[in-house]
Amino acid sequence: MQTSPRRTGLYRDAMRAAALGLVANLALGVIKLVAGLAGSSFALMSDALNSLGDALTSCVVLVALSIAQRPPDREHPYGHTRAEAIAASNVAMLILLSAVMIGWEAIQRFFVMHDVPPVWTLWIAGINVVIKEGLYHYKRRVAIRTGSGVIAANAWDHRSDAFSSLAVLLGLAAVRVAGPAYIWVDEVAALVVVVMIAISSCKLFRQSASELMDQQGDVELVSNITKVARSVPNVAEVETLWVRKSGLEYFADIHIQVDARLTVDEGHRIGHCVKDALLDEFPMLRDVLVHLEPWPHLHGRQAGEEGDTTTT
Repeated sequence: MQTSPRRTGLYRDAMRAAALGLVANLALGVIKLVAGLAGSSFALMSDALNSLGDALTSCVVLVALSIAQRPPDREHPYGHTRAEAIAASNVAMLILLSAVMIGWEAIQRFFVMHDVPPVWTLWIAGINVVIKEGLYHYKRRVAIRTGSGVIAANAWDHRSDAFSSLAVLLGLAAVRVAGPAYIWVDEVAALVVVVMIAISSCKLFRQSASELMDQQGDVELVSNITKVARSVPNVAEVETLWVRKSGLEYFADIHIQVDARLTVDEGHRIGHCVKDALLDEFPMLRDVLVHLEPWPHLHGRQAGEEGDTTTT
């Protein structure tokens, strides 16, 4: 099965967004790690590990998107689109494990006196907030345009990172203003970052696991596919519609009702018209399996207009 130009464009946009996230997260992670070590800020170091973890996620997303575009073969007749979800679930668990380790270290440092972070660490945390918020808005637009769930997850990950960095900024500012007696605020900020990391990783794992379990597509997409299928001439009704997400793409199984008096050849042609209409209208659909059911009452459209669409 050949990949349509529109679907190729969706992959290109998604990979461009992932590549930008990789460069930004890697640069921010290195800068914050060096700054955290030099400025004795465990919160900043924790935030650095968060960014480096996001860079790892972006690498996995890029590799998974590349694998997902491979054509079907004998061992994988449905293609390789699930590589994205498999990779994402493993990365989510790795990120969660790193959050637990960071949290444990922060708790151990609560009663250990260390130097007050210098004022320039505040600037680094502040700049990180601005960059992460900007990445959130950019990737959210890409996710809406491409329908990519993993890019949408990356976008919200950037938003949680922005809030994490804001917590670091406030923690560092509090330590600078209140002095060494409140050095523990830096560890509190680190724990806030840990919570943000844990929430993001759990959401990513839940999303990827749901995808691997063939969760039904969202209500709006199912409704739109139903409408397009019903608009095809001689389709009386849509009896059943299953839409499962697989990476950036979707697979649809649809049962349409047609006049029972049609010949096999005529019904076959209607089924192909439905498939072609759906693939043309929804570039994220990789394949559509159409099954015909008899509509015994009246010819085609006349009867179908009186019924309600049923989807499961």
